[in-house]
Amino acid sequence: MDGLTGRVTGLVRTLRSHGVRIGPGETVDAAAALEALGLTDRERIREGLAAALLHRESQRPVFDPVFDLYFPAGVGAPGGRDDRGNAPAGAADADRDALRDRLVDALAADDQALIGQLAGEAVDGFGGYGASSPGGDGWSSYQTLSRLRPETLLARVLAAIRAGSAGEDTGQAEFTDRLLADEIRRRIEGFRERVRTEARRRVAERRGTEEIALRAVATTADRVDFLLAGRGHLDELRRAVHPLARKLATRLAARRRRAANGSIDLRRTLRGSLSTGGVPMRPVLRRRRPARPELVLLCDVSGSVAGFANFTMLLVQALHDQFSKVRVFAFVNRVDEVTDFVAHGSADPAGLGARILGEATVTGWHGSSDYGTSLGEFAERYVDAVGPRSTVFVLGDARTNMSDPNLPALRQIAERARRVYWLNPEGRGQWSTGDSAADAYAELVEMHECRNAQQLSGVIARLLPV
Repeated sequence: MDGLTGRVTGLVRTLRSHGVRIGPGETVDAAAALEALGLTDRERIREGLAAALLHRESQRPVFDPVFDLYFPAGVGAPGGRDDRGNAPAGAADADRDALRDRLVDALAADDQALIGQLAGEAVDGFGGYGASSPGGDGWSSYQTLSRLRPETLLARVLAAIRAGSAGEDTGQAEFTDRLLADEIRRRIEGFRERVRTEARRRVAERRGTEEIALRAVATTADRVDFLLAGRGHLDELRRAVHPLARKLATRLAARRRRAANGSIDLRRTLRGSLSTGGVPMRPVLRRRRPARPELVLLCDVSGSVAGFANFTMLLVQALHDQFSKVRVFAFVNRVDEVTDFVAHGSADPAGLGARILGEATVTGWHGSSDYGTSLGEFAERYVDAVGPRSTVFVLGDARTNMSDPNLPALRQIAERARRVYWLNPEGRGQWSTGDSAADAYAELVEMHECRNAQQLSGVIARLLPV
């Protein structure tokens, strides 16, 4: 039982390191589920542990590969090879064409057991590298898939399915070619994922399960750097905007309640202490009249920074009710107000960035970002949007493309505003490298590193005015 307990706790520990929030209660539930389900059906165990440990369906892409490492389908290499990837004496090298032929039949029949077996044989035959060198991982899913090229089998699988249904009166024969092709692509991607799982499992046996689970499994979307996030991660982040906004709104409401009490009024406290012999038993507080603050966003929407800016604009849109006024400005090398684009309840999350670039005047005669010109235009045309109750957030990487950073314009904005914060999606170690003017801007306003959604939500929760 110690070995099984170790697997469960290792699974939980690794999921936590990838950003999945799991408490002691969920861990106890997972152990109870494992005891109730038994060990005879691996897929039932997978679903039971997922139900006990996860809170959202979006966490499955992290959970499944980690589960496959801690509860593998098999041990060692298939086909009689040893743990260093060496074939037994007299064994022939894998036949690529024969394996592709078998894979076509398995994909056409959607035989999941055979597809899993072929994934193991593919890694065994084509994925081995450096197995004889000390410390070498020994197995590569990339190398396996590059040699086998399963994506090129679509036409052959489609032909096999047609041939199998030609003489049959089945519903499958009525599917259009496009629907069949989409289904075949899904099956091929399933095979590719099995190859990746098998390669990770084999490497984990040599290098250690926990190390590979930490290094080779993608983390949750909220921990992926904005500058590296793909379309899938950005789509997932857009779906997470409203739950995150509700959480931040709860924190803001709690801060606002605490702030409403105000600070201690020393004179009135000492006067009141006369009735208790000079001991201030009942502190008297200066009551505040809470007023919702004003928020101004100035967002760089160029290049890879656009994903960071779009997510932040959507987050502020979802928090719109927390402020008396919100104004949003976007720029590349020209500034334009886009408040109406992100107005409460009117923004299209998927097309916000494209709409801003297509309809707002954010570029001039070139498409490269120019912070100096943009800040200067904002200070000239829109400075009245900033007042003593305004908190300004500047979103961008501060890379000026070797142009003048225009520090006086930022200084003018800072002098008019209550607070100015600069949120930078680049790591602090990259500030002021190359064409970055981050350190120069940071001398005038507070600059904070916001590389991912988790970091951004923490910074916003701490900095948003109450």
